[in-house]
Amino acid sequence: MHIVDGVISMPVLAANTVIAVIGCYLGMKHLKDSKIPQAAVMTACFFVASLVHVPVGPSSVHLIFNGLLGLLLGWSAFPIVLIGLLLQAVFFGFGGLTVLGLNAVNIALPAVIIGFALRPMIKKIPPIIVGFLSGFGAVLLTSLFVALSLTLSGEVFLNSAALVLAAHLPVAILEGVICGYILHLLLKIRPELVVQRF
Repeated sequence: MHIVDGVISMPVLAANTVIAVIGCYLGMKHLKDSKIPQAAVMTACFFVASLVHVPVGPSSVHLIFNGLLGLLLGWSAFPIVLIGLLLQAVFFGFGGLTVLGLNAVNIALPAVIIGFALRPMIKKIPPIIVGFLSGFGAVLLTSLFVALSLTLSGEVFLNSAALVLAAHLPVAILEGVICGYILHLLLKIRPELVVQRF
């Protein structure tokens, strides 16, 4: 889901950078001391999962676990995603520095939306279903955000935007299955990681 430098128009980049700064501020404000070890582990999971990617057009296909980030950490998904993307850009050349804010918004904002939408459902419906919906929904929203970013940058990217959406549907299903089992397992062995408010 990394959009590379030089593809997106300046107004889209500027708007997303502002959103990323606000999101990181809120994320750091909501990150309690007790959640820092969990945030560090989730940063590592995001970093490693999104390293294994397959290039597709102007973007790439890979696991991101942003649905799980949103469920467990809410607003704190923003600084987690930003740190992971910064390290990937600096050390591996994925994405880029000028699109750092845009890529962070495209991945972290869906995480926050999914977290607030599905977290109340954890005690109402089976956790494996909540986990699936979080993984599937977050990847689907991220691909929609990436497609929207490309579309807003010019009509020349319409085909690329459609390709991003189509390519990420199987990834959304796979991530949904993985997140479903992870959430189910977490609630069995470490429920306090899930039930705490973010």
